[in-house]
Amino acid sequence: MSTFPEITTGPDVTRQVLSDHPDLMVVAFRFGETGAEGALHDHPHVQATFCESGRFLFTVGDRSFEVAPGDSFVVPSGVTHGCRCIEPGLLVDSFTPRRDDFL
Repeated sequence: MSTFPEITTGPDVTRQVLSDHPDLMVVAFRFGETGAEGALHDHPHVQATFCESGRFLFTVGDRSFEVAPGDSFVVPSGVTHGCRCIEPGLLVDSFTPRRDDFL
């Protein structure tokens, strides 16, 4: 069980750090409504995303694709990415190194 609080990051979107270490961090992002967005952004961390539930339209660099439960993919360091929720659900992201800005 995580001891980190659930933080609101935007309309109908929250994040909660599940575990962290200087080399790795696991974070849950909950999207509560269709149309909720993970705004386009980039960071120096390598990110792996796993779709636990729901459906999402992702943009990673110049590619757009849909993800559904069980899908996963990697976002390379420095690549602009974001998503729009098609069906409410949960994404689990892993970052290396950890996102100190999330602590």
